[in-house]
Amino acid sequence: MLAESHVYFHKAADVLDLPDNVRTILLTPRRTVKVEIAIESEDGELQVYNGYRVQHNMARGPMKGGLRYHPAMDEDHAAALANLMTWKTAVVDVPYGGAKGGIDCDPRSMPERDVFQVTRSFVEQMKEVIGPTTDIPAPDVNTNAKVMGWIMNEYSKYAGFSPGVVTGKPLELFGSEGRDAATGRGVMDVLAAALEEQGKSFEEVTVAVQGFGNVGSNAALLIAERGAKIIAVADHTGGVANEKGLDVPALDAWVDEHGGVKGFSGGEAFDNSEIITWDCDVLVPAALEAAIHKDNAADVKASIIVEGANGPTTPEADEILNKKGVLIIPDILANAGGVTVSYFEWVQNIQQFRWDEERVNAELDKKMGRAYSAVREVAGEFDIDMRTAAFVLAIRRVGKAALARIHLKTELTL
Repeated sequence: MLAESHVYFHKAADVLDLPDNVRTILLTPRRTVKVEIAIESEDGELQVYNGYRVQHNMARGPMKGGLRYHPAMDEDHAAALANLMTWKTAVVDVPYGGAKGGIDCDPRSMPERDVFQVTRSFVEQMKEVIGPTTDIPAPDVNTNAKVMGWIMNEYSKYAGFSPGVVTGKPLELFGSEGRDAATGRGVMDVLAAALEEQGKSFEEVTVAVQGFGNVGSNAALLIAERGAKIIAVADHTGGVANEKGLDVPALDAWVDEHGGVKGFSGGEAFDNSEIITWDCDVLVPAALEAAIHKDNAADVKASIIVEGANGPTTPEADEILNKKGVLIIPDILANAGGVTVSYFEWVQNIQQFRWDEERVNAELDKKMGRAYSAVREVAGEFDIDMRTAAFVLAIRRVGKAALARIHLKTELTL
């Protein structure tokens, strides 16, 4: 994953003709921290885990990124995602840099008490390198609002009342309205901008969605509310399709009760692997990394792809799709709604003033629309695809901020 993110970075850096030393500066993490976490488990056994935090860049503000609890978590994965967060926050122009981290545990097989103990130990050892003006974690794979509340509480024991140390917290612990649906709403926002640009309305398009977790379900619900037909949805359990349009609220309720789309009576079942090549106008990959690859990209029928997941398209597939003329709205733009509302939560924590959901959504819609327009402007300036344009925009913003902090004998233009 680290290598793939660097492919996109270097493609954009070539457009800007960046010197190698500047590329190295922009790619190298500011700091990498690894800690050992030893706890006595609920059954009395000694358990040892590794915790990681990679802090990539803070030229534009404190670092920001998720905290992932997964057995496969390691330093390389954290570094790749921290790098991506730097560019994502720059694209939507929120004053953050990138970070990422986690623990190589599997909370799904652990008693909640053990997850709590692991979290406390992680914060106790990381408290000097995270904080509201330094590095602000957020939920990621296998972490949630409850875990963020534990982190806030543990950190506040050492630093005093500090709700801004994490985002994605429960509302009762100074979280933000609108946070749960934020990433899905951002997907809807950029699709709205793309359709407007093409002179189309939501009522004219059909949409297929891969993944029906937080991002996919909220994107589907919001896109359907705007009048589009969600004609196919697939997740890890299977797929369901209806040419006349699925009843998305009913499907959402079914998934809440049964854990997946399989068995939903409002459409016909199909093999979930077929979703990528579904006959539709818009494809929203909101599940797995590398879901669109060199072996299926040529068969993609959608004319617009909105990347709800991180890294759903491989570089080889990206090249194939661009040659076909498919408009790809890249992950660092399309799924940035989550980090944008995390920023709003942080702002509310600092102000000690709560926004209502209407304001949160209105500010998010505005931010995502402006970010889409900025990326399209760069794409037109250099005659390049949207993904490369998003990286060019981000590199410019981060690079200018970094250069403004130092004195150079020779001026470098970005």
